[in-house]
Amino acid sequence: MNLIRAATTVGSYTAISRVFGLVREILLSHILGAGTLADAFVVAFKFPNFFRRFFAEGAFNAAFVPQIARCLANGDAEQGRALAKELAQKVFSCLAWFLFVFVLVVELTTPHIIPLLAPGFATTPERLDLAIQFTRITFPYILFISLSALLAGVLNSLYHFAAAAAAPILLNLMMIAALVFYPYTNLEPGFALCWSVFLAGLVQFGWLYWVCRQLDFKFWLKWPQVTDDVKKVLKLMVPGTIGAGVMQINLFIDMMLASLLPTGSLSYLYYADRLNQLPLSIFGVAIGTALLPSLSQCWRQGDVKKAYRQQNTALNFALQLTIPATVGLIVLSYPLIDLIFGHGHFQASDVQKTAPALAAFAFGLPAYVMGKVFVTTYFACEDTSTPVKIGLICVATNLALNLLFMPFFKHVGMAMATSIAAWINTFLLAIFLKKRNLFGFPKALFLSTLKIILVSLLMGGLLLYIQYWTSATGLKSMSKILEMVVLVGAGGVFYLAFGYGVGIRPLSSLKSEVS
Repeated sequence: MNLIRAATTVGSYTAISRVFGLVREILLSHILGAGTLADAFVVAFKFPNFFRRFFAEGAFNAAFVPQIARCLANGDAEQGRALAKELAQKVFSCLAWFLFVFVLVVELTTPHIIPLLAPGFATTPERLDLAIQFTRITFPYILFISLSALLAGVLNSLYHFAAAAAAPILLNLMMIAALVFYPYTNLEPGFALCWSVFLAGLVQFGWLYWVCRQLDFKFWLKWPQVTDDVKKVLKLMVPGTIGAGVMQINLFIDMMLASLLPTGSLSYLYYADRLNQLPLSIFGVAIGTALLPSLSQCWRQGDVKKAYRQQNTALNFALQLTIPATVGLIVLSYPLIDLIFGHGHFQASDVQKTAPALAAFAFGLPAYVMGKVFVTTYFACEDTSTPVKIGLICVATNLALNLLFMPFFKHVGMAMATSIAAWINTFLLAIFLKKRNLFGFPKALFLSTLKIILVSLLMGGLLLYIQYWTSATGLKSMSKILEMVVLVGAGGVFYLAFGYGVGIRPLSSLKSEVS
């Protein structure tokens, strides 16, 4: 498998999804703004997605994919495929029944859960009531999207990445449709959005189920059988939930604490995080998804040299993309937020409060993606205990930093705490891999990183100068879109041209390293 080709496939579909997601957020900010209705929807949308990111992008795939890959490599091709089908069917049945009960329990106890999830809502009964109603509509989404994660894991194990990577596009399209067409229904915008989330889960599951059937992987709802191979997946998955989801737990804590701040704080964090998620999802999810099956195969075959090369290739590729993205998001945080969200019910004061939160989140972008690569190595080696221990340390660190920064910097302090915790998580993951001789920072990668940082900082200086020059010469009155095209275009051309001159070549140098 070619890692770059696979990562590019996943990244391309993820990029398309994120573009539609950006359209969704523009409509969302325009219609809901940053207030009571938006805060309630953020809680209802984040709650099932908190678990979705564990299953779909974290612990489930990390535990399930290596076991399916092991089955496929067991014996001849036909026998391996039969073993993989049997394991996938058993896990499907166990997961379906567990999630059905889980959803039922949450639906019955939602009025008690939401005050714990967003304790600050207790002071605003309208937000609390809306959040409860919204959550009861959106939460069943976790049932369908988690089963979709299993189907995606099967497809990824077969090196069919496109269908699974394209599935999130369906969610964004349905939410966009809800925001566009709700005036023609009897539903308020918040309720229309929530129902679109529920229906999107069904559609995504149906799409991936159909693709799996085309590849002769058929699933039926049977009574669960917790056999030894299923227990192994669960054993790897349960602790891995924390290890793979440190960032999500930190954002979850942010949401709880932000509910204690003035109305709108949850929305500021949500919109800033969504924009930060654009490069994070494209780079991090793409690299992690493409890397896991390949690394699992390398470690299973004892090909340590190739495993090192794959890991360092992924790190190099990630750094060449995320460091300039970080600098760009920090320097352009205000004009980006103003362009994308500064209209409709999203006031100028909301832009002022959201922009610094975006800059704070962006600071942790390289750490998030590097952490994805490191955690993938642990899971490929079937070690989930180390990431879980490190994850607990970082969750505690994030909570402490939140409590320290909140009184002084409000929601921006919480965004910065999340980024700092992500860097601590990444450093600890790297240190423990190095102690086990599973990671080395070769001279070539070190020098490449220094070049990337230098060129990115110079790019940031250029962007600041352009902003100052346009303001000083009166060109600031140009349209927001034209201003952003000039800034992004100038930054991109400078980074690629200057970087090429000093040896930063994101694709050409990497293709020769990956078979």
